[in-house]
Amino acid sequence: MRYDMPIAIKPDFSVLYETEDFLAVSKAAPLLAHPTGEKNEPTLWHGLRELLAYELATGGQISLVNRLDRETSGITLVAKTLRAARELGKAMQRRELHKEYMALVLGHPAWRSCTCEEPILSQSSVRPSRIHVKQCCHPDGKPCFTSFRVLKTIPATRNLPAMSLIRCIPRTGRMHQIRVHLAHLSHPILGDKIYGFDETCYLDFIAEGWTPDLRRRLHLPRHALHSCALSFPWREETVRIHAPLPEDMAALCRRQ
Repeated sequence: MRYDMPIAIKPDFSVLYETEDFLAVSKAAPLLAHPTGEKNEPTLWHGLRELLAYELATGGQISLVNRLDRETSGITLVAKTLRAARELGKAMQRRELHKEYMALVLGHPAWRSCTCEEPILSQSSVRPSRIHVKQCCHPDGKPCFTSFRVLKTIPATRNLPAMSLIRCIPRTGRMHQIRVHLAHLSHPILGDKIYGFDETCYLDFIAEGWTPDLRRRLHLPRHALHSCALSFPWREETVRIHAPLPEDMAALCRRQ
């Protein structure tokens, strides 16, 4: 199959954990989880179809239990049978899938840990928005809870801003929740085109793709958010899965 390649897609993933019923993979970024619209580009779903060709040929299926944004890397849980898809889907509805993320944010927070409880809704529902997917904190939004803890602070250099590595634990699952809450706390994620300090980065990216000017303004071609841990109950046990930081984030963390 021939694909259109509108951006520098990384169609890579690695298997972290596997049973007869499901597997967990760590996907690269930027990479779509599943085909959408009319775009013809490689996705995680395409790669899983190749990996699980035997299972599909013998009555299995591919169901993505959780889906990450294109630019978010890390753990995706995949059911290989209808029964597993139902059980894991119900566990997710009961909020029994516990997720943790790592984020590289701009600046050094004054706090070591905090919880943001600001409700979130679509920005276009309360004020004009040039980006239809953009969310915002607003009293009329749905309840939202995210816990944050600073793990490391990284000083600025001549070419890069000061930043911090933060562990993020969402207690709810709203759209763009971690990104919105960190922006609300005045520490947006490095490389975030929508919730950074200048949303025109997103509009310019849509119009022109990744350019030298965007590299200067954003420093990273994707937002530095990584799904690093996932735990959930399964057959009277608790499954715990971990995914190490990808190299683009790890390299920035090694900077002194």
